[in-house]
Amino acid sequence: MSIRSALVPIALVAAVTSPDLIGQRNTAPPGRSSAPLVVVGRSKVATKYGIVAASQPLAARAGVQVLERGGNAVDAAIAANAVMALVEPYFDGIGGDLFVIYYEAKTGKLHGLNAGGWAPTGLSAALLKSKGIERMPNKGIYTVTVPGAVAGWDALRAKFGKLPMSDLMAPAIFYADNGFPVSEVIADAWSRAKDGLAAEPYAAKAFLVNGRTPNAGEVFKNPDLAGSFRLIAEHGRNGFYEGKTAEAILQISREKGGTMTAADLREYQPEWVEPISTTYRGWTVSELPPNTQGIAALMMLNLMEPFPMGEYGFHSTKALHVMIEAKKLAYADMLRYVADQKFAKTPVAAMLSKPHAKERGRLIDPAKAACNVEPSVFDGLTNTGGGDTIYLSAIDKDGNIVSLIQSLYGNFGSGLVAPGTGIMLHNRGGLFTLDEKHVNVLAPRKRPLHTIIPAFMQKGDVKIGFGIMGGFNQAQAHAQFVADVADYGLDIQQALAAGRFTKGSFAGCDVQIEALVPDKVRTALMALGHDVRIVPPRSGVFGYGQAVMSDGAGVHFGASEPRHDGAAIPEAPPIFTRDRK
Repeated sequence: MSIRSALVPIALVAAVTSPDLIGQRNTAPPGRSSAPLVVVGRSKVATKYGIVAASQPLAARAGVQVLERGGNAVDAAIAANAVMALVEPYFDGIGGDLFVIYYEAKTGKLHGLNAGGWAPTGLSAALLKSKGIERMPNKGIYTVTVPGAVAGWDALRAKFGKLPMSDLMAPAIFYADNGFPVSEVIADAWSRAKDGLAAEPYAAKAFLVNGRTPNAGEVFKNPDLAGSFRLIAEHGRNGFYEGKTAEAILQISREKGGTMTAADLREYQPEWVEPISTTYRGWTVSELPPNTQGIAALMMLNLMEPFPMGEYGFHSTKALHVMIEAKKLAYADMLRYVADQKFAKTPVAAMLSKPHAKERGRLIDPAKAACNVEPSVFDGLTNTGGGDTIYLSAIDKDGNIVSLIQSLYGNFGSGLVAPGTGIMLHNRGGLFTLDEKHVNVLAPRKRPLHTIIPAFMQKGDVKIGFGIMGGFNQAQAHAQFVADVADYGLDIQQALAAGRFTKGSFAGCDVQIEALVPDKVRTALMALGHDVRIVPPRSGVFGYGQAVMSDGAGVHFGASEPRHDGAAIPEAPPIFTRDRK
């Protein structure tokens, strides 16, 4: 199967005047686009070589440089991620976690990597309650779990990479030492964190310039982070989890009353996991298993599949109503059952059962929005009582694909920087609960429910590595991307650009819908009981995505989020370089 359709001319967001154009149904077969469905301009990138797609062009270019040096998709993704950790510090950094789906072209096998960190020794629900803390905090030392990103890089490179870590860290070291111009969307996000950064001296030193955040176009340096990258370049994971960097992490933990130990850092290991999957309109869609929310995307698709979404039409009232209601049902189950599998057993097979989805789907009332949804009850189990991220994808000339997501969770994570390292520590532990009857209760060396999820979909010879970040937006955004491709025939760039909805809450009828969805459709959804909040185009509310694709015939495609600063950048052929490794 091939997806090589030409993209018809499409207008810019500022030129949107016709809701009918936005909502026009595409009658082309899956994978082929014949109508101007999307009104956010840019077309997909195509080449016979590699592509790296990231939300900041310098990061994507760093990955491409590594491809041009003889590296593969894994090497490129690590190099791009390292630069992202510098240039988009609001969203990600090496003080956070990492998850990957890797498609190995020569074997056709998918590999999953869970590099989500565990809670420190001594940190428990009982400890926090003894301190008078009744709800899991969103910031501060008690939200800091062991960062998994660097261990993830190390495991990924050791198993599948070609180049040494020193090569992969080189672009990030260069930009950290010499500086980079801050891009527009990132500068705007950064500016909103000024007060929080100013409140912590180590954070202010690392991420403020004379007490303010950097402006768009201003050159910013992080020499302390360059030093941390050098330690990783020289010593791999040991350059982070032992020695100077580890000592600095332990120092800030002690200063703030945390419980992390040297052994928590030294003994942490990421896990290779088997991706979970479902089928949708002939596509196989894969996510990572619990403790991630990926299962919710697959459950949404299972709930949507019995409905004739293609007949309902792109951006139609019926289709959006089904997806919004499916989101509520899927997320109710995800929130109830997903946790670290070393501490709880999520009933994955039952949750992904097609008969269960069909039965569960009977709760979707075509004439009315549901404002309160209860989770399913599975045999053997009993009922008990947001975020910022980067996603990037890479494909090399051989067709290997990396779908990678990495995060600090909240904006600038915990707000705490390990002194002298330039590293912001994440607040991923904020996703634990202090309810001791819940499967996701805080406990030592336990990993929390995780929002960040890479994704992959394939049909015949077509393979797509994709992801859309943004806290609990992610699973619902993944399902919408899949439907855009499978039900409406959009290509990967159009599917990223298409107007989306998101529901960040787990109760009520509130839903945010992008202004790219026709006004008449939004009005009709309100008539069904949806509490619609309209969001202007090109905001960060609906997440930022990237995608790469192989068509099976030797042509590779890339797409980048039009709401952000990024790009999908192709590898150059070796015209002038004879000494590629």
